[in-house]
Amino acid sequence: MAEERINAEQVQHVAGLAKLEFTPEQLATFTPQLEKIIGMFEELSAVDTTGVAVTSRMSDHTNSLREDVAVKSDEKLRQALLDNAPETANGLIKVPAIIDESGDGE
Repeated sequence: MAEERINAEQVQHVAGLAKLEFTPEQLATFTPQLEKIIGMFEELSAVDTTGVAVTSRMSDHTNSLREDVAVKSDEKLRQALLDNAPETANGLIKVPAIIDESGDGE
């Protein structure tokens, strides 16, 4: 193998930043995979792209979006929606919290 670009300690550090935990077996699997990925990016960086136009999209098609306008819904439809929701509170659909603000990292 050529010069080492990344080692297990670096992978473990990045995993910690992402709040991931790897077993030693997973670390032994992911480290060489990340090494290959970095090598691919280095290979791409070596390609001469002088004179090549920037490509931001693969086609000239643009998204056709409707105007975002609030409309008053029919009360029967609203109630049917609430009746089918797993849990409601104060006339709204209750959903689980997705942002943990406890600060404990769990």
